[in-house]
Amino acid sequence: MTDDAAPSPRVLVWDVPVRVCHWLIVLLVGASWWTAEAKRMDWHQYSGYALLALVTFRLYWGFFGSSTARFSHFVRGPGTVLAYLRGRWAAIPGHNPLGALSVVALLGLLLAQIVLGLFTVDVDGIESGPLSLYVSFDAGRVAADWHDGLFDVLLWLIGLHIAAVLFYLLYKKENLISTMLNGKRAYAGDPSAGMKPAPWSRVVIGLVLAVLLTWMVTKAFQF
Repeated sequence: MTDDAAPSPRVLVWDVPVRVCHWLIVLLVGASWWTAEAKRMDWHQYSGYALLALVTFRLYWGFFGSSTARFSHFVRGPGTVLAYLRGRWAAIPGHNPLGALSVVALLGLLLAQIVLGLFTVDVDGIESGPLSLYVSFDAGRVAADWHDGLFDVLLWLIGLHIAAVLFYLLYKKENLISTMLNGKRAYAGDPSAGMKPAPWSRVVIGLVLAVLLTWMVTKAFQF
């Protein structure tokens, strides 16, 4: 006989598109930082375009993807956040209310960072964003300043995100990194409440839309 509780079964909570988007965004944010620091602005633009395609796809997937990837599944109001903080929240597979706020904030800041970069104008007017032709030089310089400053805010938010992952790993003994690799997470509730997958045809549609929009942006919508 043992008093140890049986481990909770693991259920699938994140599909392949969510996991691939997550890790590619991690890599590309790092690449964008390095290329900016190294003054490799040509590669900085390429990483920005790739991020635009990824964030566009993730936003699309938040409406048309698998059940746990949809914003309607995990984005909740202040009442639910307060209930979670008070320990009165019934856990569901996927993000908790605070994790949901982190996801929305990260995606929002990333999108703002990318859009600002599209309108930036450098001092010499040489290395400028593809949409800078639609704004004045002064407006493009303001966009560049905000592009630089907002990245610091993004870094702070990424730091908080990493701290939360470490808190779960060290204190709650739950490895969210492996969950984002294999898609599975321990869940003591009804296993049927796990992820409901979306058809792969929606993945193809989302990728086509994301790539098409990014291509149009690189051409400044001039064909």
